[in-house]
Order: sequence, then structure tokens, then C-alpha cells
Amino acid sequence: MFDFLGIDTSNYTTSAAIYDSEKNIIVQEKMLLPVKSGECGLRQSDAVFHHTNQLSSVLKKLLKQNEMFKAIGVSDRPRNVKGSYMPCFLTGKNAAEIISYTMKSDIFYTSHQIGHIVAALFSCNRLSLLNEKFLAFHVSGGTTDCLLCTPDDNEIINAELFSKSLDLKAGQAVDRIGVMLGIDFPCGKQLEKLASESYVNFKVNVKLKKNNCCLSGLENQCRKMFESGIPKADIARYCLTFIGETIKKMTAAALSELGHLPVVYAGGVMSNMYIKKMLENNDTYFAQPEFSCDNGAGVAIIASEKYKRKYRKC
Repeated sequence: MFDFLGIDTSNYTTSAAIYDSEKNIIVQEKMLLPVKSGECGLRQSDAVFHHTNQLSSVLKKLLKQNEMFKAIGVSDRPRNVKGSYMPCFLTGKNAAEIISYTMKSDIFYTSHQIGHIVAALFSCNRLSLLNEKFLAFHVSGGTTDCLLCTPDDNEIINAELFSKSLDLKAGQAVDRIGVMLGIDFPCGKQLEKLASESYVNFKVNVKLKKNNCCLSGLENQCRKMFESGIPKADIARYCLTFIGETIKKMTAAALSELGHLPVVYAGGVMSNMYIKKMLENNDTYFAQPEFSCDNGAGVAIIASEKYKRKYRKC
């Protein structure tokens, strides 16, 4: 029985998932937000409009499978930090609250970022890390964050920012460079495919600023390569090599200061197989591609965990 529902309405995807906590099974539905060809994203007002149009279709398929849920989970903010806010999450929040009121179910709130991390843990069969200290990277269009994660009674995970990108985020770099090369947004999958056609082994010099990275220079370098007539496949490979080496160096810096910890990589950029090969070792864990991109799976699992803890205290 699917007893928990999770909803996530990010700036990229309308997503929901149902979770069977006894069998540890997830079923999810999602729809990308439509972006016009040649553009690199959406205004918040457009994202809210598209979520309003799409959310009923996404939820309809899942609600048919269950008449009741023990609890509804929803991401109502980007991150668990003061002032973190994006209007697009209000669409999911309103829907979750209506379903909760109608079903007389509990409702639990979380952040989009924590949802990403928990989805990654589920997909690599490491939900046990919810009870341990670990390092998590959330690498997407909105964040390039290295987070020290510890168990938290209220939020399930306390994600403390260790380092980040000081300017352009990795997902933004992928999309801007991809659009420049003629790829439609979101560009991740097609940029990876294009990069696979290149056989140039690039050596990049990544410099960190107090453990933080800067990626705006990558966009400038790729634009110069493009204007110089460098083949598109080589530019794509250079872009992914630079991002991979940057995250690799950030990981090493964090582990050097914090000590040996398991490392979990989450977020849309981490679904890239080329970058994954640069980072994987014996104690690194990656979300499967369907759980890397924005989804409600982690949010549904968080609802399950919060529900269990609430009634364990009673």
C-alpha cells in the first residue's frame, strides 16, 4: 500500500511520488516545465503558471492508486536556510494542503534540497545514512553546494553548508553553454551526448577560494572556444571536464578538513555519466538518473520519516 505522497514543484519540473514504506517502493510522475527554444530557463511567474496547468495531470495518475494517505509531504522552499523562498513552490504547497485537508491526513513540509538528498539515498540503497554523518553535494541549476549532513529530529537531515559556487551554478553553466551550442533547455542529456563525440583529453586548472568554486569563467572560456571555431563536441567535453574536476577538488577539500565521510552526489548535474566516472570511488554514492533530477520521491520518504517520528513520541 502506498501510504505517503510527496509533491515537488521546482523551477524545472512538476513532480509527485507515492511511497510504500513497508516494501520501500516508489512510484513517481513528473513533467518538465516547457521552455521556449533558445531560452535558458523560466521566470517565476511562468513557472507558477505551468505548474498550475500540469500538477493535476501529474497527481491524477498517482491518486488513482490510493484513496487515502497517512501523510502528505511537500517542498515549500528551496533550502533549509532563513529567507529561502521561490514562488513556484507555493503551487505544490497549496495542492498538498488541499489534499491533506480533504483526506484528513498529516502534512509535513521540507525543502527541495533535502528532498534531492533523500531521493539520492533511496536510489543508491543508502537510507541508513539518515542516521549517520555524511557529505552531500547538491549540484543543479540553482545550487552547487557541498553540505555536511547530520541526523536531525525535526528536519530528518541537518544540511550545513560547507562550500558552494560563488557565482554561476553548475547547472546554469551546462544550460547556458548548451543553448550557445544550439541545444534546447534543459541541456544536460544532449550536452553529455555531444561530449561523447569528442576524444580530446582536456587538462583543466581548477582553483578554489576558501573551498568555494567559481564557474563564470567556464562560460567565458567556452564562448571564446565557440567563437574561435572549436568543434561543438570538444566544447561540450571541456565544459563537463571542468565541472567534474571542480566538484572533485571541492570534495577533496571538504574531506581533508572534515575527515573521511561517505559522499552522496545529488541533483540534475550528477546524472551525467561522464562526471560520475571522474568522481566515483569506494565510498561515493550517486542517485540513479531518474532520482537525480527534480522529483517528489525524496519528499515522500521525508513525510514517512516525519510521520514515524511524530507517532513514535505519542
